[in-house]
Amino acid sequence: MKNRQFDKSKLPSRHVTEGPARAPHRSYFYAMGISEEEIHQPWVGVATCWNEAAPCNIALNRQEQAVKQGVKVGGGTPREFTTITVTDGIAMGHEGMRSSLASRDAIADTVELTMRGHCYDAIVGLAGCDKSLPGMMMAMVRLNVPSVFIYGGSILPGRLNGQDVTVQDVFEAVGKHQAGNYSDAELAVLERVACPSAGACGGQFTANTMACVSEAIGLALLNSSGAPAPYESRDEYGMASGEAVMTLIEKNIRARDVVTRKALENAARVVACTGGSTNAGLHLPAIAHEAGLDFDLFDVTDIFHDTPYFVDLKPGGAYVAKDLYEAGGVPVVMKELRKIGLIHEDCVTASGRTMGEELDLITREADGRVIYPAATPITPTGGVVGLKGNLAPDGAIVKVAGMKPEEQVFTGPARVFECEEDAFEAVKARAYREGEVLVIRNEGPAGGPGMREMLATTAALSGQGMGKKVALITDGRFSGATRGFCVGHVGPEAAHGGPIALLRDGDMITLNAITGELSVALSDEELAARKAAWTGPRPTQYASGALWKYARLVGGARKGAVTHPGAGAELHVYMDQ
Repeated sequence: MKNRQFDKSKLPSRHVTEGPARAPHRSYFYAMGISEEEIHQPWVGVATCWNEAAPCNIALNRQEQAVKQGVKVGGGTPREFTTITVTDGIAMGHEGMRSSLASRDAIADTVELTMRGHCYDAIVGLAGCDKSLPGMMMAMVRLNVPSVFIYGGSILPGRLNGQDVTVQDVFEAVGKHQAGNYSDAELAVLERVACPSAGACGGQFTANTMACVSEAIGLALLNSSGAPAPYESRDEYGMASGEAVMTLIEKNIRARDVVTRKALENAARVVACTGGSTNAGLHLPAIAHEAGLDFDLFDVTDIFHDTPYFVDLKPGGAYVAKDLYEAGGVPVVMKELRKIGLIHEDCVTASGRTMGEELDLITREADGRVIYPAATPITPTGGVVGLKGNLAPDGAIVKVAGMKPEEQVFTGPARVFECEEDAFEAVKARAYREGEVLVIRNEGPAGGPGMREMLATTAALSGQGMGKKVALITDGRFSGATRGFCVGHVGPEAAHGGPIALLRDGDMITLNAITGELSVALSDEELAARKAAWTGPRPTQYASGALWKYARLVGGARKGAVTHPGAGAELHVYMDQ
């Protein structure tokens, strides 16, 4: 153990460990085998989203033991606790998906409450699946304690017929099966080999996108997110993360010292150049909100607009997270961004060093296969684009990575569905036409409630060979695995009376990812008349419980679909209490 002296008089844990009045509290600690020396050290919450719901999370339990050892070596007392996760791959395509986005805020809330209730001085957070990553990071920034994030790692790719396969292939195979182009036997083989290990989905879907964000934003040690979950080498990163948080306590470097406007811009750059998930347009504003920073969907997409796309990852590209790791990972990606002047180097990171100092240590270069040189990118602009117009005054977002320029412009008549189930049934029955814009509304954060992802529907379209022959817009979300001209986060949502609520079958809609337009061929007068005749939000079946509560608290997607006022309204900082 490192011989460090920490001043407990300035740390929250003093409220449960110091002085005669805390003898009852200490008696509990002795009951758990904690020594007197350990009681008077800084206390570090080691928060994990471990569960047995899906492979994304099952390796976290092992990895957190390494984190705890690192905290001990650094002179701290680790206290392990768990929180929930809802795994999108399991929740997808049914009512369970309504719980997904709501779980992000529940994770942040439960971590906050645990930290506050037990007066922990710092946190190392481990997460494995989509919403657990931003949820954990939101909690860190909200509490503003010394914080280190570590990802549980990605799943290894499956192999079939000499090709890498992922869960995305399984979802799309369902569409092929429905179209009569994939047999029961073929589907049975694919589903058995697509996901061969622990870890989160292997493409640049939401989990790996936010894992890259954790490094780029500075909350995670560089390269810590890259190694796949089964690799025992991940334990080394766990150990290092535990030691790192003790250095942050010593230097009083807190989460909001790390998560600044510049750090958020670095993170958005990495999302763009890797063709990351559109969900980053939701989660980055939510993390910013916890820091009291004004950084909304338009800020994110402005950065996307002038960032080259040069990392060839699924779903738009060819490779998976394991390949990115073997090519040098996020550090090499950020090094390429630095070469073209698109990285803020003065941002503090979880190591205590600046991003520039960290990148100075990176010797590897772009391999030209997974990571192209930023000077000669796959495409000159980012893989994710923001849209705006009379159909989306508060914006919308679309992933265009892997799409040709001519595929990024689409005009067609609307075919309106009141929910995802109606759309999915129509797709299964081929009850739509080539050239149409499928509209799925009442799926926003409040109107769903829960802002479901539409992977089942979009994957079915791709499986039918129609992914490029129709477009789709929704006030809900899309999975990071979605491909095709699929526009999400249309705001204001239908439940709030946004223009998407006013659409009718046959209305001509234009989507243009090159100019950033999402519009409908209706005059302001016609839209106003339809708004006056609008009868209000579509009722949901959630009249009580967590989703009822969420629907009443949640704000619009533009600002991250947040559920509380954020740091801008806080009257005290937990760390200073």
